[in-house]
Amino acid sequence: MFALIDCNNFYASCERVFQPQYEGKAVVILSNNDGCVIARSNEAKALGIPMGAPAFKFRNEFKKHNIKVFSSNYPLYGDMSNRVMKILETYTPNVEIYSIDEAFLKFEGFDHFDLIERGLKMRKQVRQWTGIPVSVGLAPSKALAKIANKIAKKFEQRTQGVYVIDNDEKRLKALKWTSIEDVWGVGRQHAKRLQAMGVMTALDFVNLPDEWVKKHMSILGLRLKKDLEGVPSIELEEVSPSKKSIATTRSFKSVLTIFNSLEERITTYTLLGAEKLRKQKSCATALHVFVRSNPFDPNATQYRNGCTLTLPHATDSNFVLNRYALMGLRSIFKPGIEYKKAGIILLGLSPSSSRQINLFEQDTAKHTALMQTLDKIHRRYGPHRMKLASQDLKQTWKMKREHLSNRFTTEINEIIRVK
Repeated sequence: MFALIDCNNFYASCERVFQPQYEGKAVVILSNNDGCVIARSNEAKALGIPMGAPAFKFRNEFKKHNIKVFSSNYPLYGDMSNRVMKILETYTPNVEIYSIDEAFLKFEGFDHFDLIERGLKMRKQVRQWTGIPVSVGLAPSKALAKIANKIAKKFEQRTQGVYVIDNDEKRLKALKWTSIEDVWGVGRQHAKRLQAMGVMTALDFVNLPDEWVKKHMSILGLRLKKDLEGVPSIELEEVSPSKKSIATTRSFKSVLTIFNSLEERITTYTLLGAEKLRKQKSCATALHVFVRSNPFDPNATQYRNGCTLTLPHATDSNFVLNRYALMGLRSIFKPGIEYKKAGIILLGLSPSSSRQINLFEQDTAKHTALMQTLDKIHRRYGPHRMKLASQDLKQTWKMKREHLSNRFTTEINEIIRVK
C-alpha cells in the first residue's frame, strides 16, 4: 500500500502555528517581493481570492475582508517541512518527499496492520509535534493514493482526514468522483484533448484502450492508467543527493537601467549559487545568465535575453564563476532597457571529489581553502559579511517583504518569547 501525506494549506498553517490568533481567519501568502498570492487558507479561498492574484490589485479586497497578509517566509516553511518529514520517516523507511508539503510512503509487510488506525496516528502525531494539520490517503498505487488524499481532505469531518481505497468498489467510486483535469499526471493539454473526446472523469480515462493511451500519452500515460486500475506501476523515486542545476533568480524592487547595478546583482546571485554548489559538494561546468524587462508594464520596452558559457574546467570558485557570469552579462546587456529581473543558473554539475581538470588552464586548487574559510565565516557570522569588489559594499539588497513574520525556528533572536 502507498500513502500520500499532504499538509493542509501548508504555508498558512506554518504561520498559524506561531500566531494562533489567525486560526479560522482568512490568510494569504505572497510571493517574492510581495508580488502575487501563492498560498491561501480555506477562508481566503471562500472569499474568492484567486491563486496568483497580483497583490497591488487586491489590496482593497484584503482590507475589505480583513484578510491577513504574510510575505513568504521560506526559512520557516523549509524547517517546518523538514520536521514533518522526519516524523513520517519513523513509520516506514520507504519515503519519497514529493514537494515541500507532500510525501509518498510505501508500506511493505503491513498486511496485518490496520492502516486507517496508522493514518490517524500519523495525523495526530504530526499535529501534536509540529502543529501542522495533514490529510492522509492510502491506496494500492501512488495515483490512487493521490485521489484518496483529496477525498480525505474534501470530506474531513466524515473521514477524520484519513481515507483508504482498499477494494474495487471504493476505487471505482473514487475514479467516478474525480474529474479528469484533477488526475495526478494529466496535464492541461492532455485534459483538454480527453474532454473533447468525452473523457470527463478518471473512470472514463481508465476505460480507454491501452493502445490509444500509449500512442497519445506515451508509456508514462499507460503507467498512470495502470496505477488507476490498482496495478502499482509508478514506484517511489529515489531522492538524488545533489541537484542537477542550481538557479538563483530574483525580481528587483524597482527597475534597474545601468550596467553597474545589474553587475552587482549578478555577482551577488553568482556567489549565492556558488555557496549552494559547495554545500552539496559539487562543481559546475557551465553557467547561464539571463535578464529581462517587466512583461507586465505595457509602457516599457520589452527585452529578454540570456547566454550560456562553458567554463574552462569544473569549478566551485566564486572568482571563476563570477568572472564568466559578468562576461555573459556584458554580452546580453542592452542600454536603455528597464530591467526587472535577472539570474544565473549553474549547469553541468559534477561531484567536486572527481572533477575533470583542464591541463592548459590554471587550476583553482588554491581557491579551495579560501572558499572553505569564506563559507565558515558566513555560517558563523551570517551572510554578506565578506563581498567581492563588484558588489555594493554599503548596501545589502533585500527583497520587498513588508509582511514578513519571524523565523521562529531558525533564528535565535526571533523565537517566541513567553511573557
